[in-house]
Amino acid sequence: MLENSFQTELTEAGCDEAGRGCLAGAVYAAAVILPPDFHHPLLNDSKQMTERQRNILREVIEREAVAWAVAAVSPERIDEINILNASFEGMTRAVESLAVRPAFLAIDGNRFRTRLDIPYRCIVKGDGKYADIAAASVLAKTHRDEEMLRLAAEYPQYGWERNKGYPTREHRLAIREHGLTPYHRLTFNHEIDQLSLF
Repeated sequence: MLENSFQTELTEAGCDEAGRGCLAGAVYAAAVILPPDFHHPLLNDSKQMTERQRNILREVIEREAVAWAVAAVSPERIDEINILNASFEGMTRAVESLAVRPAFLAIDGNRFRTRLDIPYRCIVKGDGKYADIAAASVLAKTHRDEEMLRLAAEYPQYGWERNKGYPTREHRLAIREHGLTPYHRLTFNHEIDQLSLF
């Protein structure tokens, strides 16, 4: 069972991102402040949940959170500043968009840089330990998946409704056959020869 937050003295926002390893689409980040008594039996690291469970939790989180926000960083911006910095920028923008200003940030992962003057702690696999980070992972993932479904209708040949822009064999073969779209990240390796790495 997840703990509600990393610490309890300060108003805490959990932060996470989705889509760092994708070849196409924006990287999404979310920040969530949960009530101290929040609990839901389905809530976990979003990667451990089914799509249906994530969609159920998204509604619950968006309804019951003290505050939540999601930010997207475009493929063009990812190419400009690199994916790690784009993830940091997305989380920073999500926190800035919160209706309630947090006094502490719990960040999923081992690194973070920000212009915000809010203390933070990086927590490896934090989305499997703390409910506020897990909630942020659910929102980032579901909002990003929703966008990739919309883009899949525009570019059906890449199978984005299934692979969500990740470097699957299907996706790489489609790139070889059809080339890149405006939604592909140009600084990522799209070659089919790299399949053995995935």
